[in-house]
Amino acid sequence: MNRYSQSPFCFIIVFSLLFFSCQPEEKKQEISKIHAVINDQKPALDSLLDYYVDEDFYPFVYARLENIDGSLLYEHGQQNANLLPNTTINKDTWIRIWSMSKIVTITLALDLIEEGLLHFDDPVTKFIPEFKNLQVARANDGSPLTNVNLSTLENICPLQLVPNDSVMTILHLLNHQAGFYYATTGLECLDSMLAEKNIATSKNNQDFIDRLASLPLIQQPGESDYYGINTTVLGFVAERASGKSLKQLVDDKLGKGLKIAGLQYGIPDGTTLIPKFTGRDSMLRKAKRGELDIFGPDVPDYDPDHELYLGGEGMLATADGYADFVRMLVQHGSLNGNRFLEKETVEDIYAPHSQLDNPYGYNGYNLWVSGDSMRLKGLGDAGLWLGGGYECTHFWADPKRNFVGVIMSQNNQVKSPGYEMNDKFKGLLYKALFEIE
Repeated sequence: MNRYSQSPFCFIIVFSLLFFSCQPEEKKQEISKIHAVINDQKPALDSLLDYYVDEDFYPFVYARLENIDGSLLYEHGQQNANLLPNTTINKDTWIRIWSMSKIVTITLALDLIEEGLLHFDDPVTKFIPEFKNLQVARANDGSPLTNVNLSTLENICPLQLVPNDSVMTILHLLNHQAGFYYATTGLECLDSMLAEKNIATSKNNQDFIDRLASLPLIQQPGESDYYGINTTVLGFVAERASGKSLKQLVDDKLGKGLKIAGLQYGIPDGTTLIPKFTGRDSMLRKAKRGELDIFGPDVPDYDPDHELYLGGEGMLATADGYADFVRMLVQHGSLNGNRFLEKETVEDIYAPHSQLDNPYGYNGYNLWVSGDSMRLKGLGDAGLWLGGGYECTHFWADPKRNFVGVIMSQNNQVKSPGYEMNDKFKGLLYKALFEIE
């Protein structure tokens, strides 16, 4: 409207009323076009997903696209009847979502920041004093582990442990700059320390914190960004700041508050989770103990009576429920007529925070925002919000066209590159969308 600032005031008012009164109809026409394109592409999209199941890359695939208002734009499911006999997988099937838990926990923490119970610059030790004496691991020549060449292991192990000389803050946890890691760094002398603690078997969150407190960080807080257990620690902070468990926060804020029925901790009554699968031997089969090794030998058990709530890895979701959550982000914090986060808070989630020199995009608060290379490579579009989980779950939001997508499976490793199916699906979809724009 700035370009009309020199016009008579009454003209501005009349123009504004006309402009905004036309918006709903324009939006309806835009969504109608998108829906028509998706319907036209449905056979090709279905065939693409079927291929990855028929060729034994995945035990099943379920994909769902929803308009910003929750109306269905697309869904398709395919499953391997030999691996999953007598099993029906649909929008209401409960799935282990692993790192897709992170953005959920982050929104809960940001809600507590809005309430004044947390602040970005709060020291983590204000809420978790057990971390006051954390040490930092260095290579045996004193070099930071985040800078070393893993091919020269003789110059790395045995590790040196040095004092933590930085104040770890809530912002460090949000940006994966706190120094926590997974047992998959490639440094055996570091991975084995975490694996030996077998933290997924902790009795409760306190036990998890106590085990983690005896391990070194992989870097000084704030030194760089390194993907790891940072968001799980953020969840523990949220619990202590609010006086509620992470399960209660999810139930209260997202379940009761936003009417999202498909997000929770613990297996719902009468539900059997889909088995764990892997393709690590170039064949699709059920995974053995220790093959999902992100924590070490064991993984979360999802027992509803096990009071261990891992905000970075431990949630279950349905495709429909997770799509609702992502729609809340696209609607800048509101869903079903209820507000959860302020618009400015959601804008901060997808603002540039780390990996700013990455040619493929940048990271918000654990929400990847695609760069123009995705469009140029025919894999989607710039400006998409994307994320995924350890067992091949994937989501994205398209804030420009106001729809969201979720693609679910349960497979730790596939025979082909892990993102190939998701990239090809988005590539096929957006190629068609570009033709009408």
